[in-house]
Amino acid sequence: MRVPEIIAPPGGLGDGWAVALDTVDPQFDDALAAIAARLDAEASAGREWLPAPQRVLRALTVPLADVRVLVIGQDPYPTPGHPVGLAFSADRSVRPLPRSLANIYRELADDVGVPPPPHPDLSPWSERGVLLLNRVLTVAAGRANSHRGLGWQRVTDAVVRALVARGGPLVAVLWGRDAEAVRPLLGDVPVVASAHPSPLSARRGFFGSRPFSRVNAALLLQGAEPIDWDISP
Repeated sequence: MRVPEIIAPPGGLGDGWAVALDTVDPQFDDALAAIAARLDAEASAGREWLPAPQRVLRALTVPLADVRVLVIGQDPYPTPGHPVGLAFSADRSVRPLPRSLANIYRELADDVGVPPPPHPDLSPWSERGVLLLNRVLTVAAGRANSHRGLGWQRVTDAVVRALVARGGPLVAVLWGRDAEAVRPLLGDVPVVASAHPSPLSARRGFFGSRPFSRVNAALLLQGAEPIDWDISP
């Protein structure tokens, strides 16, 4: 598998991903190259897109074997300086917190008693085996959902299929309708699902859903270590 230079992470993909993605989708390289060409054309035309190119595939820099939890998001925050390549996470300096993330932190405190962090950096979760994967990995600056037609769904579907094919402990967290679209790919993987944490829907099923304790309970049933959700400074 070859990652197009325009979106290549500085250290490359995490161990195991290249072979796994090519195995579940033999045309994966072509699909990724087509998206990269579109992004290059957008940049050449002066149309800014996010996140920074070297962060587009950041979620896949964690080794495949280390992933224990899959969290599916929608697309990156469309505000320049905010998205970092991990779903729901933002640059550590961002204030106020993105509203969906503030709701996630509220549920985190209510569910497992972890104090809401003062920052929006979820990279510790990523390092602990939580794959924070947006369904669509780029967005035009200032225009949410603007890259839904670029073909990213094929790429992220392949990521999900690679995780399922890998086997071993895994729990999927599906928040909202976009995330639910990957459910048919998950097979027997335990699923924790609810409404999206967005202010538009959080009160329709996200608050009170206790996703963090449910994930850890499902991991324990599979003989895996639970996730330490505390990312306080």
